[in-house]
Amino acid sequence: MARARSRTAIGRTTVALGAAGTIAFAPIAGAVAPVLAQEAEAALDPVTIRVGANDGFTRIEFAGIVGARSRIRRDGRAVVVRIGSTAAPDVSRLKVDPPPGVAKVETRAVTDATELILTLADGADARSGTADGAVWLNLYPAGETPPVLAAAPGAAVPAGGAVPVTATKAADRVSLSFGWAAPVGAAIFRRGDAVWIVFDTAARMNMAAARDLGPATDARWAVGPDYTAMRIAAPAELPVSASAEGAEWTVTIGGPSSAGSGIVVDRDDRAETTLVAKMAGATRTVWLTDPMVGDRFAAVTALAPGKAFADRRRSVDLTLLPTAHGLAVETPTDDLMIRAEGDLVTLSRPKGLILSPPSMALEAAEPAGLEGPRKAEFPAQILPEWAHTGEEGFLARHRKLQDAAALESIAASDNPRSPIEARLALIRFLVGSGLGFEAIGVVNAMIAQTPSLQGEPELRGLRGAARASIGRLEDAALDFSAGSLAGDPSTRVWQGWLATEQGDWAGARQAFAAGAAAIDDFPPEWRARFGAAHAMAALETGDLNAARALLAYSFSQDAPAADQLTARLVQARLFELEGATDRALAVYKAVGRAPLDGIATPAKLGVIRIELARGTLKPVDAAAQLEQLKWRWRGDATELSVIRTLGGLYTSQGRYREALDTLRGAGKRMGDLPGAVELQNDQSSAFRALFLDGAADGLQPVQALALFYDFRDLTPVGADGDEMVRRLARRLVDVDLLDQAAELLKYQVDNRLEGVAKAQVATTLATVLLMDRQPEPALQALWGSRTTLLPSALNAERRALEARALMELGRFDHALETLGEDRSPEAQQVRAEILWKQQDWAAAATLYEARLGDRFRDTSAALTVDEESRVIRAGVGYSLARDTAALTRLSRNYEPFKAGARSGAALRIALDGLNGMEGAASAQDFAGLTASADTFTGWVTQMKTQLREQTGGNRADATPARPVPPAAATSAAGQG
Repeated sequence: MARARSRTAIGRTTVALGAAGTIAFAPIAGAVAPVLAQEAEAALDPVTIRVGANDGFTRIEFAGIVGARSRIRRDGRAVVVRIGSTAAPDVSRLKVDPPPGVAKVETRAVTDATELILTLADGADARSGTADGAVWLNLYPAGETPPVLAAAPGAAVPAGGAVPVTATKAADRVSLSFGWAAPVGAAIFRRGDAVWIVFDTAARMNMAAARDLGPATDARWAVGPDYTAMRIAAPAELPVSASAEGAEWTVTIGGPSSAGSGIVVDRDDRAETTLVAKMAGATRTVWLTDPMVGDRFAAVTALAPGKAFADRRRSVDLTLLPTAHGLAVETPTDDLMIRAEGDLVTLSRPKGLILSPPSMALEAAEPAGLEGPRKAEFPAQILPEWAHTGEEGFLARHRKLQDAAALESIAASDNPRSPIEARLALIRFLVGSGLGFEAIGVVNAMIAQTPSLQGEPELRGLRGAARASIGRLEDAALDFSAGSLAGDPSTRVWQGWLATEQGDWAGARQAFAAGAAAIDDFPPEWRARFGAAHAMAALETGDLNAARALLAYSFSQDAPAADQLTARLVQARLFELEGATDRALAVYKAVGRAPLDGIATPAKLGVIRIELARGTLKPVDAAAQLEQLKWRWRGDATELSVIRTLGGLYTSQGRYREALDTLRGAGKRMGDLPGAVELQNDQSSAFRALFLDGAADGLQPVQALALFYDFRDLTPVGADGDEMVRRLARRLVDVDLLDQAAELLKYQVDNRLEGVAKAQVATTLATVLLMDRQPEPALQALWGSRTTLLPSALNAERRALEARALMELGRFDHALETLGEDRSPEAQQVRAEILWKQQDWAAAATLYEARLGDRFRDTSAALTVDEESRVIRAGVGYSLARDTAALTRLSRNYEPFKAGARSGAALRIALDGLNGMEGAASAQDFAGLTASADTFTGWVTQMKTQLREQTGGNRADATPARPVPPAAATSAAGQG
């Protein structure tokens, strides 16, 4: 409209500046033909500058080859027009007679361009934009107001303080009208399943007339300090359009789609690392946070009329989203700067954006040939162009490639050396189109027909890629391990990705580093997957800086929603490791709502982990949630992580059986995963805590025994294992579970031990068997564990036990022969009992008294049960042997102990001897003294004390104390 008025204005002139710098003037009225001829001639020049005016403003247009690419920006009161030409135009007449509102006009040379500087007078204003292949500048003198200006916030808000929103719905669409009181800037665009509407003015929204949104749902709005943002949930397939009439904005969701345009984004001529968007009427940059995802993005608002950005552009630093109006910018960085200056929006970073060279960008924009998918540089590489179908469409292209492959296959039946290019072209197309199963079928058919193709690098590489894409990770690893692919960078990329799927983080980093040369040539979705996987490996190996850079790379790719969520999951883990748990929790919760178990499961695990650490989730509730997750996703490092977390939680709650059952169940199925080593360590740690650190002491002995039997394969070999068995055996003997204790020890002897350790535990086994009156198995345990170079003390104890077993079998002479010249306390104790059973009273009594030593000198303490038994047997033996002198000595020495004896009557009769007994009754009492003097009970009591002392000793000793079982209950002891 402004341009039409300029051509009918009276009294002004049109000025055309050619590349040569000449200026020609012609009156507008009555000179249409000369002007058109002049414009036609000037159109051939690189720069054509046209000027027209009416009473309200002056319009200057920059056209031509170079002029149409001019840049206009505001610099304070100056308007700077950058023309990409080094030829300085002659603007002397403009300097002499500047347009109204312009105080001064000058030019200056800059690198590879010329800048025209128009300094505005006080109160003057300017607007710029693009139209009809030209860049235009409208100049308004003081007192003239541009036709569309952003109103002051107070003036834009209707009376009542709220903007009325009206919804008009149909079956497939809904239109929302926003009734502002004055024109405001807006940005309207879609992000995933939501439509965003952002205004550059803060105001409340009155949604009373917009409660039913038809195909859209859940409209929510928020007010910032200088903006208003509304988020509307709407299915992704519904298009979005926007228009404005006066102060009223109308946004339509659904209906026919229409590609928007009007915004041009290009590099800044002054800085190759800066992007500039030409958007007339840009007003403000608004930074927002998506409540569903937790990420930060920017909306750049602009005044009407509508101007949209039709494409989706990505770089490492930012993503420009398609919009219905305005600009929307996503970024994984924290320092992206977006400046809205009049009609230009500048996007930059302090050290510049990371952009491809212009030559590479132009080369990538060339359409790929559709003769047949060309061979990639590396055998396991996928090229983006492989999935292109051209105008013929998928079905027609697939049929064409399939027919060519079929003809080639028929020829190969007669000649195994026939070409394979047509079949490889079909495989490339299938792999590039995501049809992994179909590609594998073609490869397998080729190899079945011609087995020698098994060594073809590209065939193995493509089959490995297809198998990996459909989740057949083990089969893919076999293909990638082929010798023909050794040293191939693309194969190393795949191996890195497979390593992350298996939890081998260090191996993944090495493989990705070796394949760096091939990653950038993969399709965007695979670049995003590789970037996210490499970032996760960097996180798990502690390299947070590398993880940030790799996430930025992944976010810069045009990847499907599932891959974007995977990258967000890695980003949440990064936040968690950095200590930003609030941000991590928000992202975990958002990703956890995804209908993809492989992504939602680790996200839910992250939520549980953070809430447990904060104390906002009870361990019991966390265990219940982890039990559900354990069955939701299985077979990889994610399940392993869930199970390890659940096992640790059960252990902390004292639920040891559940913990060990959970850990063992995963270990049997996933023993080949790298993380299985840590899982086995978790099992061993839990078992040690139970039976070595005392955690099982709170269980009933029968429960502890059952738990040990169920998981006894976790018993460590060596000193720790011996200690575990000794502790548990002692508890079993304490409650008279002698058979169970013996079975436990026998398993150790038969299956887990060798050498000295076996002899030590076998000695304990023999002890328990003798306590249970099983001398023959005791002898078998001792004889079956004989070995050389045993410690002297252990040898002496084993001889004493062997002699005791022989004694129990009635083989007294063999028992004494076994003891030989051994004069150790253990041997002397057994020898005394053997002599007693042989009724060699004098010799037995002498040994019993000798075992007492100088005990009679300490009269301050009463005799123990064992000591009383020895005194009684010594007295009875001397009496039966008619050794009066020895009996008199014994009676004199132990007379003071009669008063405090436990078996006072028996001790008194034994010390008085046969001389003090009268009649048959007295003889019967004397004969019953052997039952009161039960040395077997004293022996097991001694063993019990010894075992308790040993279990409380130092397990770190190089030669651990030999496990010795305690005494059984009194009912288990028999007559000696």
